[in-house]
Amino acid sequence: MAKITENTLIAECLEINPDAAEILMSAGMHCFGCALAHGETIAEAVAVHGEDLDALLAKLNEGLE
Repeated sequence: MAKITENTLIAECLEINPDAAEILMSAGMHCFGCALAHGETIAEAVAVHGEDLDALLAKLNEGLE
């Protein structure tokens, strides 16, 4: 299975991890519902929302093989 990185688009992240929407929302990031989700990376969204990139990536990749 694919790994989510800082360069993964939010839309791709949602395809890779079915729990991504819940994880992003818990971090205050509602980006997945935005039109920019198809062209914005996880790193770009984190920069806007001020989240910890490494911690968020760890949560998004948890349980993925």
